[in-house]
Amino acid sequence: FSLPDMKYLSPLICAVFIVMIPLWVAIAKQSPSLAEVLKSGWQPVIVAMSISSIGGLILDKTVTDPNFEGMAVFTPVINGVGGNLVAIQASRISTFLYFWSMPGVLPYKMRQNWPNPCTIFFSSEVNSKSARVLFLLVIPGHLVFLYTIHLLQGGHTSLSFTFVMFYLTAALLQVGILLYVADLIVRLMWRKALDPDNFSIPYLTALGDLLGTGFLAVCFRLVWLIHGTDMNLGN
Repeated sequence: FSLPDMKYLSPLICAVFIVMIPLWVAIAKQSPSLAEVLKSGWQPVIVAMSISSIGGLILDKTVTDPNFEGMAVFTPVINGVGGNLVAIQASRISTFLYFWSMPGVLPYKMRQNWPNPCTIFFSSEVNSKSARVLFLLVIPGHLVFLYTIHLLQGGHTSLSFTFVMFYLTAALLQVGILLYVADLIVRLMWRKALDPDNFSIPYLTALGDLLGTGFLAVCFRLVWLIHGTDMNLGN
């Protein structure tokens, strides 16, 4: 079996899903809450898809180099971990806002448009505490995944100390930026009386894909510059 022998397969799958759109729309319209999402939920999905596509271009450009084919193994890990952590934080802030305020009105302590990053991570507020906990989960979580990848790859991807340090630095930068941006976006969505769970999480996960892929590409490039051919970063 070879994919080129099935050239009609991809268009056929797309056609089936397109034909089924009216059916899903009719089913969704039976629920008032879902009907509202049909009207207002397209923008974040389309924008998020566009942002993620940029990350896909970075990945495609990088893995076409035989020296960096191994990046394809780590990309879903760094993007998945970062996206899940920031989604948790966004939902946490959203729950806090629903409990203490009403859509369109921010609590007094959250009315600053551009909060200082130190306020986001080092204050005594409950959202700051959750941000610190999620940030501290990055290193142990990724170490578990790196060890799992090492076992599954059977030695095809070299995990040197240098690579692990660069990788963890990239992951920390990604999650740190995402947690800060999450606070900004959730505030913005709430101020506009939009549901942060529906509108902020697509943007944040897409940004996580872009940052994760970009930082990982830089990570592989730096490791290659340091070790050269002595470092096996291929598949």
